[in-house]
Amino acid sequence: MRKIGIVGGLSPESTTLYYRTIINEYREKHHKQNYPIIIIYSVSFDQFREYWRSKKYEKVIELLLKAIRALGRAGADFALISANTSHMFYNEVEARSPIPLLNIIDCLAEVAKMDGISKIGLLGTKYTLTLGFYSERLRKHGLEAFVPEKEDIDIVNDIIFNELTWGIIREGSRRKVMKIMEKLKEKGSEAVALACTELPLLFRDTREIYGMKLYDTAKIHAVKALDYALGKNACFKTAEI
Repeated sequence: MRKIGIVGGLSPESTTLYYRTIINEYREKHHKQNYPIIIIYSVSFDQFREYWRSKKYEKVIELLLKAIRALGRAGADFALISANTSHMFYNEVEARSPIPLLNIIDCLAEVAKMDGISKIGLLGTKYTLTLGFYSERLRKHGLEAFVPEKEDIDIVNDIIFNELTWGIIREGSRRKVMKIMEKLKEKGSEAVALACTELPLLFRDTREIYGMKLYDTAKIHAVKALDYALGKNACFKTAEI
């Protein structure tokens, strides 16, 4: 089996989702405890956010690369960054990475296309939804992305950073997010992607809302990592992306 490396800590809450998903998926499919080796490098979330807020983006890239290099030295055969927003820097990091990286957006696109989905609503941090890198990469896969209105983006962003990254889960916040999902359906979304790896904390085991498929990007990413660790093909960057 290939050894899995996870850049974690972005936030710790989502890192645990990745670990549990890989272990539980293996147990379910194989009825054994012989799951792949998983190596986690937990980045300082405060340091990451400080660099991000001050727009020291090269320092953000170096922080991610430091983690990936450490994972490689520890024996990881490939790695994944357990956060959607950090994929803003995926191309720069991937170009300098010593080991292959599994892109969360490519994994989402692969699953959506297999399901016959062409229009996806996105929920995530304001960076993920407003900087364009996520929608653009989906577009290169032939998928159209819809994002909420500015005030709704702010609501979701606040829930992510002030509640979910601290492990706080509120029913009122879940209802707010569901209303925003309903608006995304009105825009034409056939499915909604939880394009923040903390958002699944609000929707455990939920696969459909308002008749739309609900994609848990953290789970999709983790399952694809398990598949690749077990020798299957994975959705690594293609030449045209």
